[in-house]
Amino acid sequence: QLQASGGGQVQIGGSLRLSCAASDATFSTYTMGWFRQFPGQAREFVAAISWSGRAIQYADSVKGRFTISRDNAKNTGYLQMTTLKPEDTAIYYCAMVGESELFAVGRDHYRFWGQGTQVTVSS
Repeated sequence: QLQASGGGQVQIGGSLRLSCAASDATFSTYTMGWFRQFPGQAREFVAAISWSGRAIQYADSVKGRFTISRDNAKNTGYLQMTTLKPEDTAIYYCAMVGESELFAVGRDHYRFWGQGTQVTVSS
């Protein structure tokens, strides 16, 4: 089970850090990803980090602004978001792939999902 938190309302150019807490230690062996969903659209990939942290990938739209990380000792993943833009406004979801040690960015590979946290960027 995954629990996302840290969303909120922020001004343009501001920062937020999202957290994703897993309920058990199996988190440490699975790739974790962040996705976001705009109204009326499918969830899109934002960032992913492998179980070890050695493999990381970002969507082009967030490269250089967002940083994904994880602390396996705390069963928690993070998404640090900086230089936020209005087009980053969305519901953000954390997720884990369905196969241990698989690194993937495609939504179909993610089996476990958190409940989503709203991020709103406004002037």
